[in-house]
Amino acid sequence: MEEIYAKFVSQKISKTRWRPLPPGSLQTAETFATGSWDNEENYISLWSIGDFGNLDSDGGFEGDHQLLCSIRHHGDVMDLQFFDQERIVAASSTGCVTVFLHHPNNQTLSINQQWTTAHYHTGPGSPSYSSAACTGVVCNNPEIVTVGEDGRINLFRADHKEAVRTIVWEVHFHPSNPDHLFTCSEDGSLWHWDASTDVPEKSSLFHQGGRSSTFLSHSISNQANVHQSVISSWLSTDPAKDRIEITSLLPSRSLSVNSLDVLGPCLVCGTDAEAIYVTRHLFS
Repeated sequence: MEEIYAKFVSQKISKTRWRPLPPGSLQTAETFATGSWDNEENYISLWSIGDFGNLDSDGGFEGDHQLLCSIRHHGDVMDLQFFDQERIVAASSTGCVTVFLHHPNNQTLSINQQWTTAHYHTGPGSPSYSSAACTGVVCNNPEIVTVGEDGRINLFRADHKEAVRTIVWEVHFHPSNPDHLFTCSEDGSLWHWDASTDVPEKSSLFHQGGRSSTFLSHSISNQANVHQSVISSWLSTDPAKDRIEITSLLPSRSLSVNSLDVLGPCLVCGTDAEAIYVTRHLFS
């Protein structure tokens, strides 16, 4: 087996990502990025490798990865993705999303774009404002999608200062029947997620169940040793309970559905369309 080369960097590394190769390139990967966490100061760093096994003039291996440049990152690095050959997107535990630009001429990193309040539990400026960690990011130039502990999914564009779109406002389990979950969103959707045992089994993993319902397969492993009587339907590995039915509760999409509440068979929600919707027959 080929040797593995180690370099101790005095930081806890949370994320590592290879820089993508240009389309059609026959080269092997030579540059990668790292992000750190749980340190007094965290950093985004770029590293380069050469030909493993060749000795340099100082008697060291040329293949030993060398630090090209680094820049301080506020908060833990929760996720890291290359946006293109020169730009790296980092997700922070502070809720911030930052695009860093690599300058190969002088081997430095700088902030190219930043959304400081991409994820938060209450609105900026509110007395009870608190940030929410951005836990994941995915890039498809020119778009960046982030997800955070606030339950939001944000769509950004590299040339926009604000989010292009934000989705998932509130999530509520039914207070007496947690097999039922309810969500509302800025896109005008109000969904009922039904994981109860009486959902009919479907032959496919993802099956359209009419105009307003969808059946979605879910499977969580490593639960076999837990007694079935204490397992939530959301965590069950029983094939007979391996379907989630998703039903849209509003007749048509409107403006943002900002809030909902559920009690017994009753649901109420409020929207930016200046309308309040109420139903007393959730399970009929």
